[in-house]
Amino acid sequence: MSDLTCVENTHPDREYTIEFAFSEFTCINPDTDVPDFANLTIRYVPDMRCLDTVSLKQYLNGYREQAVLAQTAVNRVLDDLIGACAPRSITVIGVFRVRGGIQTTVTAQFSMRCEDGASGRASGSV
Repeated sequence: MSDLTCVENTHPDREYTIEFAFSEFTCINPDTDVPDFANLTIRYVPDMRCLDTVSLKQYLNGYREQAVLAQTAVNRVLDDLIGACAPRSITVIGVFRVRGGIQTTVTAQFSMRCEDGASGRASGSV
């Protein structure tokens, strides 16, 4: 898969949100060998670095040939984005198209500030 690259945040003193909507996310369901299609939304508050959109698109397109479950894909994207740009907080939402009469939405999130003041990962949901 393609490497994620970042650019310098020109406003690290300001808390603001960047949101990407990627309507062409595709991966292969490992149980059925059939493509799963999703709308992927990435919403994050940058710290010192911001994601480069070209590398993000190439990275997400790298999932097209990967056999991975929906929840694994969303959580892996979250982990990789945290590793690439160390955001203050980030949420990744995958809305997978209806298959067998069921639409699947997976939300995974991370925040450097938890409710109790400690840092760490917030829980994801399926």
